[in-house]
Amino acid sequence: MAQNNTPPLPEGIFSLLDTDLYKLTMQCAVLKYFPDVYVTYGFTNRTPDMKLTRGAYKWLLAQLDALANIRVTNEEIEFLKKWCPYFNHAYLDYLTNLKLKPSEQIEVHFTPEQDTGSEDDLGNVNYVIKGLWVETILYEIPLLALTSQAYFMFTDKDWDYSCQEDKAFRKGCALLENGCIFSEFGSRRRRDYHTHDLVMQGLMQAAEEGKKQGWKGVFTGTSNVHFAMKYGVAPVGTVAHEWYMTIAAITDDYENANEMALRYWLGCFGEGVLGVALTDTFGTPAFLDAFRKPIPAFTSAGVGAVSTTASGPGTTTESAVQSEATTKPPIAAPLVNDAQGEHANKTYAQVYTGVRQDSGDPTYFVKMVRDFYDREGVKDPKTIVFSDSLDIEHCLEYKVIAEEAGFKPVFGVGTFFTNDFTNKSDGAKSKPLNIVIKIATANGRPAVKLSDNMGKNTGDKETVQSVKKKLGYVEHQWEEGDESNRWARK
Repeated sequence: MAQNNTPPLPEGIFSLLDTDLYKLTMQCAVLKYFPDVYVTYGFTNRTPDMKLTRGAYKWLLAQLDALANIRVTNEEIEFLKKWCPYFNHAYLDYLTNLKLKPSEQIEVHFTPEQDTGSEDDLGNVNYVIKGLWVETILYEIPLLALTSQAYFMFTDKDWDYSCQEDKAFRKGCALLENGCIFSEFGSRRRRDYHTHDLVMQGLMQAAEEGKKQGWKGVFTGTSNVHFAMKYGVAPVGTVAHEWYMTIAAITDDYENANEMALRYWLGCFGEGVLGVALTDTFGTPAFLDAFRKPIPAFTSAGVGAVSTTASGPGTTTESAVQSEATTKPPIAAPLVNDAQGEHANKTYAQVYTGVRQDSGDPTYFVKMVRDFYDREGVKDPKTIVFSDSLDIEHCLEYKVIAEEAGFKPVFGVGTFFTNDFTNKSDGAKSKPLNIVIKIATANGRPAVKLSDNMGKNTGDKETVQSVKKKLGYVEHQWEEGDESNRWARK
């Protein structure tokens, strides 16, 4: 590998917590409500000109096999208990005993462009993941991180680690000095583990500098649970498109899928916990139609220990998890101290602390959401989390736009932190891979996503067209939304 120092360890993935928090929060909810759902995932390289070598493919096979040997440690469980009190006992017990089965659940294929048998043959790597949702949900982040690492180990070696820590420090200082509240979101497309570690070191130094200087910005933590534990900061995140996509596919009810996903989430974690909603799985307008609805009183869950119980007696007599296979939405959850009157007529928009913007034009999004809250008479201060291909310039721009509209802006900065390199040979930008793994099917039905930017739409084309008609989805193009070239200018 191209570098200045001794080869860093570990080479691949060695902890199940080396993933984004939202994978664990969703796994907790899946265990509670959907433990019997069978899913498949598909892989997409949005930068198809960036191909891997046969040597990279063979390295990936060995790394995937090694995932079977990972176990959550007692120290990691104690960290989750302290920092993530919303995880119930049933989930922590499940995680303690979890063993991944990559040889059974992951199919990997390599298709060379010209097959000479050489380790340097370039081609396409493809993954198909299949199995129970509650088990396979943890593969996405490790596979993406390993694939990115493989590309820059074997295909593009024209780089080194020089100045990575200092770069992160300077970026963190710039954000903090300008009053930005931000976290590190770079697990999926990091260059490798060592880069991620250097970035965290730089950001921690920036946070200390910010305190000394009295800057108003805040470094809130990282989406990566392992690095949150390593550096003693908060793990950050809530939910991903996968939650909405899978519930829609399971029920085949796209008109009500957003509302059901919001309801299940509250049923698992309760009000005021993990309260940032993701808006763009089927287009933000369809989401807002669901967001304005009143919450059924039985959906309000208890916080902490109360949420370890299953739903109310109307849906199950079990004391642990309950299955979508034997119950139909909505699944009831316990009330908070039987305070039905307190929650009567509250809408999701009132209860959720804010929304996350992950596709499309942020300026248009802010106006749309501001108009929505005003129409609904929601006067409480709300948060917008921006997480789509951010750099310093965009964070500062979106901060102004959001604050002028009366929102509290928060930023999840990913690839700009963990895969920002230049070529050693000419100093030009070293382009990151843009790769994704998305739910493909759930219980045999196709799962699709209709984002606020056409370039991020995914899934079975026939189902996509059908859902567009059902929801009245309007196509949107955004001039900065070229998914094959998202970070080339940064």
